[in-house]
Amino acid sequence: MTRVGLYPGTFDPIHNGHTDIIGRAVKLVDKLVIGVAINAGKGPLFSLEERVAILRSETEHLGDRAEIIVQPFEGLLIHFAREIGAGVIVRGLRAVADFEYEFQMTAMNQQLEREIETVFLMADPRHQAISSKLVKEIAQLGGDVTRFTSPRVKDALMAKVTVAG
Repeated sequence: MTRVGLYPGTFDPIHNGHTDIIGRAVKLVDKLVIGVAINAGKGPLFSLEERVAILRSETEHLGDRAEIIVQPFEGLLIHFAREIGAGVIVRGLRAVADFEYEFQMTAMNQQLEREIETVFLMADPRHQAISSKLVKEIAQLGGDVTRFTSPRVKDALMAKVTVAG
């Protein structure tokens, strides 16, 4: 039986905290679906197609540990999890504030689907302060995001903020 995990997020952009969680999640499942949320309300800097392409590029080196699929989704997370046959949803935790939000989401998801478990992975201490929002803000204000992203993501981000600026 194949253990399928789902790691959902907006990934706008993917940063070192995300890649750390993905690298650890592939140790737990046979197949990891990285669900890229279609959330126009958040006003993403990168298009959905760009985020999917970047995620595929950033995770291809992990394909020897588990099958990795990057797939967009829209709507309820639990519906998407059912659709792909996920038995577990992987979530990263950075701080107590994350826990409060994630606790509520997990409780609601359990009410909707008791067969799908949620697994929390604590962020590596080096990545606990990183968020996509802050990475974008640092880049937009001319700061150096080298410590927070891969070189490829940094280049893509800097090209975006230079064009937008």
